[in-house]
Amino acid sequence: MRLDQLVEEVGDQIEVEWKTFLLRPEAPKTTNREKFVEYTKSWLNPGEQEPETTFNVWASDEDQPSSSVPAQVAHKAVAAMAPERADDYHHRLLTAYFTENRNISDADTLLDLAADIGIDRDALEAVARENQQSFTKMVIDEHNAAIQSNVTAVPTVVFENSFAVPGAQPVETYQRLVERIAEKKAELASEL
Repeated sequence: MRLDQLVEEVGDQIEVEWKTFLLRPEAPKTTNREKFVEYTKSWLNPGEQEPETTFNVWASDEDQPSSSVPAQVAHKAVAAMAPERADDYHHRLLTAYFTENRNISDADTLLDLAADIGIDRDALEAVARENQQSFTKMVIDEHNAAIQSNVTAVPTVVFENSFAVPGAQPVETYQRLVERIAEKKAELASEL
């Protein structure tokens, strides 16, 4: 993904912190498979612009996800249990949904995906169950904070907790922003 490439290129100048933004906060108004498949065709244009990822029109026999909340809660559980694996799980979820067309609102699927990256299924299930309420609250709170900050696009990259760049941008755009922010910080530091 572009942000992974950015991190590789600018090193420790930035830290990426993924925040929750619910693409499907609730069950869809329709469970019509044909409409959902038609919707997934909208993935192709941004997919063409993302060199590191493959986006596929939904062709799986699996049901469409009912909500993005279970995947976000599972991610919080992985982050609590094995923070060093949270980014790996985030990427695994994206690949499962957009490339493999897997139902990432299904509990067994979420546990399988965690196992794919070396997380113990049973331990994760226990952590998720024990902390269900608090993880769900974290997910909802992060989503609401994004809405209150006028985030409306996925992705939205927020620099310095204040400067939001909506939509996927070329890596070079992000690099220029990182450079400008570093320049401004240096100017401010020299004025002190």
